[in-house]
Amino acid sequence: MATVAVQEIRPPTLSATSDPPPIFDGTTRLYISYSCPFAQRVWITRNYKGLQEKIKLVPIDLQNKPAWYKEKVHPEGKVPSLEHDGKILVESIDLIKYIDVNFEGPSLYPNDPTKKEFGEELIKYVDIFTKEMFGSFKGDPVTQTSATYDYLENALGKYEDGPFFLGEFSLVDIAYITFVERFQLVSSEIYKHDITAGRPKLATWIEEVNKNNAYKQTKPENPQEFVDFVKKRFLGQ
Repeated sequence: MATVAVQEIRPPTLSATSDPPPIFDGTTRLYISYSCPFAQRVWITRNYKGLQEKIKLVPIDLQNKPAWYKEKVHPEGKVPSLEHDGKILVESIDLIKYIDVNFEGPSLYPNDPTKKEFGEELIKYVDIFTKEMFGSFKGDPVTQTSATYDYLENALGKYEDGPFFLGEFSLVDIAYITFVERFQLVSSEIYKHDITAGRPKLATWIEEVNKNNAYKQTKPENPQEFVDFVKKRFLGQ
């Protein structure tokens, strides 16, 4: 597994009053929000491949966005987006695949065609997973999400050559962990439920991903923000 030798200092977040970077000057930039799970996927991928010097991190304040970001980078004002070779690329799943293929560093996808096929199946399912999680908040999340977490538990049991979805750490783990970590906290804080109860492989997977330096460096400084977001958005609290 790749390691990150030096703790990266997080750049300051750019807001409406911040000047734009010299966009399209040849620098590769990853525009993110420190609290966004979609952007976090791409940030992890960048770190794992050791691209901290090659892909500059540009954090954006999504609550007070700079006008230039929407005008010059992302027309919808969303993150993540990647500025590379004179163009802007978007969508987190597309970006983690793009960075893995187009930049140096350890590969995040196996050569085994059977594992690749299973990996693509899991990556397609991640959208279903997140929609079902968010959709459950106004109902009974413990009951409504049980089958979804069982799906992950079963998927983690397919290969025995490692604790991750495809055995070795891959894009699949990156696609899921940023949401699983948040949903686990919400489940515990709001619904007093442990999503890993009766799911030992899921518990081990979360534990092992948390040993990954590339991932640890991207974890939210205030994870409670997501809990507060769910309370306000879905529960009217």
